[in-house]
Amino acid sequence: MATPLTRADGPQSVPALLHRNAVKFADAPAYREKEYGIWQSWTWSQTRDEVEALALGLLEMGINEGDFVAIIGRNRPYLYWAMMAAEMAGAVPVPLYQDANAEEMAYVMNHCGARFAIVGDQEQVDKILEVQDQLPEFQQMIYLDPRGLRKYDHTALTQYSAVQDMGRANRDKNIKELEARQAKLNYDSTGVMLYTSGTTGKPKGVVLSNRNIIETAKSSSEFDDLRQTDDILAYLPMAWVGDFIFSVGQALWTGFCTNCPESADTMHVDLREIGPTYYFAPPRVFETQLTNVMIRMEDASRMKKWLFDTFMALARRVGPAILDGKNVSQWDRFKYKLGEAFVYGPLKNTLGFSRVRVGYTAGEAIGPEIFDFYRSLGINLKQLYGQTEATVFITAQPDGEVRSDTVGVTCPGVELRIAENGEVFYRSPGVFVEYYKNPESTADTKDAEGWVATGDAGFIEEGSGHLRIIDRAKDVGQMADGSLFAPKYVENKLKFFPNILEAVVFGNGKEQCTAFINIDLTAVGNWAERNNIGYASYQELAQHPQVLEQVQSHVEEVNASVAQDAMLSGCQIHRFVVLHKELDADDGELTRTRKVRRRIIEEKYADIIAALYDGSPQVSTETEVTYEDGRKGSIKATLSVRDAKVVPVTASKLAAE
Repeated sequence: MATPLTRADGPQSVPALLHRNAVKFADAPAYREKEYGIWQSWTWSQTRDEVEALALGLLEMGINEGDFVAIIGRNRPYLYWAMMAAEMAGAVPVPLYQDANAEEMAYVMNHCGARFAIVGDQEQVDKILEVQDQLPEFQQMIYLDPRGLRKYDHTALTQYSAVQDMGRANRDKNIKELEARQAKLNYDSTGVMLYTSGTTGKPKGVVLSNRNIIETAKSSSEFDDLRQTDDILAYLPMAWVGDFIFSVGQALWTGFCTNCPESADTMHVDLREIGPTYYFAPPRVFETQLTNVMIRMEDASRMKKWLFDTFMALARRVGPAILDGKNVSQWDRFKYKLGEAFVYGPLKNTLGFSRVRVGYTAGEAIGPEIFDFYRSLGINLKQLYGQTEATVFITAQPDGEVRSDTVGVTCPGVELRIAENGEVFYRSPGVFVEYYKNPESTADTKDAEGWVATGDAGFIEEGSGHLRIIDRAKDVGQMADGSLFAPKYVENKLKFFPNILEAVVFGNGKEQCTAFINIDLTAVGNWAERNNIGYASYQELAQHPQVLEQVQSHVEEVNASVAQDAMLSGCQIHRFVVLHKELDADDGELTRTRKVRRRIIEEKYADIIAALYDGSPQVSTETEVTYEDGRKGSIKATLSVRDAKVVPVTASKLAAE
């Protein structure tokens, strides 16, 4: 068995970590996957054997050192193994978003010059075949699930298991070469290349070394006392740096088990069955779960709803303090224990959070109300701040110092500084090597001393050392009167309401703020059903007078809250529109990680924005949309433009604050 290069103080590469675990945790579970309703499990020893067989098969197929291997599909152990096998063979894994369309895949694969692709199923095979003529360097595709592919041309198409069989059959022939390639891997070798979400332009290839991966995994695991006995659920996109670090980096460093759900449809059931002890989700997931809870409570009996409302009021008041070990009266602790028996415990079990010891949210800011809801249940949910270029971790919240308005203190080994314009800079062992084939952007982002510009505006609190992020630096601006404009702050408050799925606030350089709002079809559709309100489409429901009234009440409630903040009181929403369609990544309005592409939205919906500011009571518009099969179409709509009540903020009040 090959033994990869290891330093005196630990392994120097991802394959070296895998080899260490195969020896140290040989019979412990490494990966699980639910298939046909049954959980399959692989130990660390079995995982190493599976990865080596695939790597040997890739050698037999002619993979070269330095080749790029595109990896596309849902979270499956086999695809995580493919990333490890690619590096073991001296190549570079490049995971892509599985829901990306063919053109998006073509851009990434062409940019990196991928010769190989390892994909999950027929859908991904079809997308690559559709753009194959745009990929001059592409040669071989390996597929995992054979369903639907029997009659395809297999000249350059090989089943995953056949590649492994090929590797095992030719082991004696290729093992020396594989060992030699592994021996060359060190801290400075490339471990993975991940593409940015591309909020303002084409995605950039972020090159991360083994040093970035291992040092970050080590320090972050120690920060939160992650253990070999922990369990995580791997369900987030494999192309996202967060999933890579949690499901590969930290999993390899600590030796904990990575569990893959059967499908997106069974994710919540599988989450409950696994009961992860370490859990991560972006704000959108927590928002959706909270919406589902609120919908269920609307349908609950009067007694159950009374119990929920009563104990949740108590939880909001004392839950976070109990979680942080602060002083709480014995009477409140007793009532909270009753709440645990009747409400919090069953609710955590329903959500799949009964065993969560460490939970994180990141990717974008989470609304304080949503964050506090989960912590009030006794779930140790914390915030971290990071980015692909940092190998995730820049700041994180230590236990006992968790607040909704900060993103914590610097992670071990990280340095922070704030520029004169308020932009946050950092440097750390996790700082990326470069943007692939893009020295100009690399130089713009990372200086000669290793300081990286985050593009976010924020400040470090005196005394606590906690970092507070205001917004993306490019999105923070000024209203016409000079007051601060920070749209994300208001958008997150709006998304706390179950009826609101997405919000986009405008106002930079303007006298007033306005907003686009997407309703949550699940929540509003449930309300419509309970109230016997019929509708034929999202568009019809979004423009229903009662829905507009509900959204207006939410906007005005947010305005009242925003008015309490002296610095941001000018960001109250004066007029808004409920859009006739959901903002969609396929239409270019969101990134694949569900971040709003503001500039594209401003250009695409310029006519609606104009109506928000010219006083029009309604606006007629036509919008191009992309259907699931890739066809283009358009939808026409006449939208109501609503005026919202704002809270006057006097100069004397601001001065007092």
